[in-house]
Amino acid sequence: MYTIDTMDYVDELKNQLLEIEQKIKETEGLAKDPQMKEMAEEEKKNLLENKLDLEKSIDMAEGGYEEDSEDSEDANINPNVAIVEIRAGAGGDEAGLFAGDLYRMYQRFCSSESFSLNQIDINEGGLGNIKSVSFEVRGQNAYNLLKLESGVHRVQRVPVTESGGRIHTSTASVVVLPKVKPIAVELNMFEIEISTMHSGGAGGQNVNKVETGVRLTHKPTGIVIGCTRERSQPRNKEIALEILRSRLYELKLEEQRSKIAGLRSGQVGTMDRSEKIKTYNFPQNRVTDHRIGKSWHNLELIISGYSLKKVLEETLEAMNAQAKEDE
Repeated sequence: MYTIDTMDYVDELKNQLLEIEQKIKETEGLAKDPQMKEMAEEEKKNLLENKLDLEKSIDMAEGGYEEDSEDSEDANINPNVAIVEIRAGAGGDEAGLFAGDLYRMYQRFCSSESFSLNQIDINEGGLGNIKSVSFEVRGQNAYNLLKLESGVHRVQRVPVTESGGRIHTSTASVVVLPKVKPIAVELNMFEIEISTMHSGGAGGQNVNKVETGVRLTHKPTGIVIGCTRERSQPRNKEIALEILRSRLYELKLEEQRSKIAGLRSGQVGTMDRSEKIKTYNFPQNRVTDHRIGKSWHNLELIISGYSLKKVLEETLEAMNAQAKEDE
């Protein structure tokens, strides 16, 4: 969990980074003077080294990569950063409303844990529902806590639009991806189609009238990534490339696991109602994780986000115990 002291420390590092970047620009200007060129280039070299050190310190303070496990796949991921995608599945408008409920659940969970949550892209439907949303979570052990949320989540309840009191079943998929080192996945830019789009939502005239949003299509896999988070198109492109790298890394790991297990199964499947990892049953006031066969009977507190940590920790403990038994 971030503390106030940690946040102040990170802010101070970022301020130092901005100062160094400004000095680098100034030395580049001095280098145009033949009499100052040699001294300016030497100064720039020193500043660039300082900049790299600061960037590493910021990354580690915000939640960096594991440096003591170079021989494991965990060495390539940042355990404190998770990229989460939620998509409405079967169930029409009710599925979109449920996707919105899940998004708010994770928002409140992050707030209660002092994690930062930054929305990357959102596609909203009618009646206040969400077709899809992606966001980045940063905080101590964020990825390790959230990674088991990947899969199909099913809800059983009477929708607000249902006048007959019938219980409907709907689904939404959740995919949790790690942030991976650039060296872990090599991107071939010739295989990526890049297009721009207008950013919907708040942000002023620049965001809404200028095409600052970016959409990437990875031709070999068909993976499409959209990002409208920042006002800067280059920054949105950078974020989208990070997410694409994470998706390809997970795909690579899944292929390796499939070869070992002799099967191929993704995190989400077809999003059919029968394929689920969790059920949120409102009439019975319970949440059930079907992978470990455990239920919790405080659904409102869980879906509000405030009791989610207990569920995540108990699920992780049970899944680890199952893995040890299978060894």
